Amino acid sequence: MSRAARLLQLLEALRGHRHPVSATTLAAKLHVSPRTLYRDVATLREQGAQIDGAAGMGYVLQPGFTLPPLMFGEDEIEALVLGVRWVALQADPTLAQAARQALERIRATLPGPLRLAVDTSGLLVPPGRPVAPEPWLPTLRRAIRTEQSVHIAYRDAHNLVSQRTVWPFAMAFFQESRMLAAWCELRQDFRHFRADRVVALTETGLRYPARRHTLMRRWRDQMGYPLALD
Repeated sequence: MSRAARLLQLLEALRGHRHPVSATTLAAKLHVSPRTLYRDVATLREQGAQIDGAAGMGYVLQPGFTLPPLMFGEDEIEALVLGVRWVALQADPTLAQAARQALERIRATLPGPLRLAVDTSGLLVPPGRPVAPEPWLPTLRRAIRTEQSVHIAYRDAHNLVSQRTVWPFAMAFFQESRMLAAWCELRQDFRHFRADRVVALTETGLRYPARRHTLMRRWRDQMGYPLALD
């Protein structure tokens, strides 16, 4: 394992503990000697990590620190490139452009060999049959992020249009369609909506009365039961 990869693992190990963890425990987890562990802690501190503690007392990482992109390994770089290429084909133009910009920022800070790996990656995403993204995908993503309800006119499989106020909390991107998971006020239950069947969408500007993570947990708990697609 490279030292860069080991530093990343140490950082992740520290993030997994809210209370001080001993150098012995950390060294055993990383399969290094305590002396190496002390040197790695010192290196992370030099890079700006706020690590409290000392030898014999344990260490704890204060929140807010992230390693620079050069700490990514080759597999992680390939995963990023593949992900960006997938988003560029499956998501709306705004999200696709954001993914490309994020990758370019990372690329700009990488050392030469890893930058070359980004430029010459052989991991491709076949275009398949392109499906134009629905124009309100950015609005739906914003509603999910800000925990706000939206009003939609929705056409079901029988071509009947109904008016719904829903609480969107997740969206799935399939190869040929996008699916919205939301709490439906009309049905008083979780429902899945195909984005291509949304006829019109209006932002309400109102936060829905539950937190998104709470809805996600309830939805996952209910996944063992049939969830209707309206």
